[in-house]
Amino acid sequence: MAVCCVVCVGNIWTEQPIFFVDFEGSRASGILEFGVVEVQHGAVANARTRMCRATGRVRPEDTAVHGLSEEAVATHAPFSEEWNYFSSLRELGPLAAHYAGVENALLKSVWPYPRSSPDFARPGKRVAEWGPWVDSARLYSQLYPQLESGKLESLVAACGLQGDLEKHAAAYCPPDRRHYHAALYDALAGALLLASLAREPQMSTLSTMQLLALSTLDGEKRDALQQGSLF
Repeated sequence: MAVCCVVCVGNIWTEQPIFFVDFEGSRASGILEFGVVEVQHGAVANARTRMCRATGRVRPEDTAVHGLSEEAVATHAPFSEEWNYFSSLRELGPLAAHYAGVENALLKSVWPYPRSSPDFARPGKRVAEWGPWVDSARLYSQLYPQLESGKLESLVAACGLQGDLEKHAAAYCPPDRRHYHAALYDALAGALLLASLAREPQMSTLSTMQLLALSTLDGEKRDALQQGSLF
């Protein structure tokens, strides 16, 4: 494993709640399902999911991937009713996702900004942004460059986490949504990948700011995060 050698600054990331998020849907259909998993102390601490009414057309090819049709979600409240929940999460800790740009874009398509929240990249500061995000895909691509695929399913298998994922899915996921491309199942998969890093000596002592810095492939942004001056 290759990891940058940095002096720990700020709180250790494992002591900080991090909320792993996954959405099913698109900009066209809106968010049809969300899954959120709280990771703390290197373990899954809590989880929540629900389906959401479509705000646009759900294409048949999308339904073939995630298994959700307009009819299946028609009786559920729209995702926009979750403003207080997601803003509250952002106030408590950074958000995380696997290839976080997708989740960030979907979230911003509903609410461009959250409430003023702590800037976990700059301790003591506040910001009205959903990010920066912890990105498990970016973390694993840098820490384990020998792995052939960055896909969620491939990483879970490579890290020997499929059994743990099935156990957590049985505890938290609806019976018919215990598979990849179901929001909470994918969020649990990403959360377990993140929690697995807490067992790596080189990763377990990093600060939240350093974890956020490692979550970007943008060199300038990474340097700014490590200097505590993202914006």
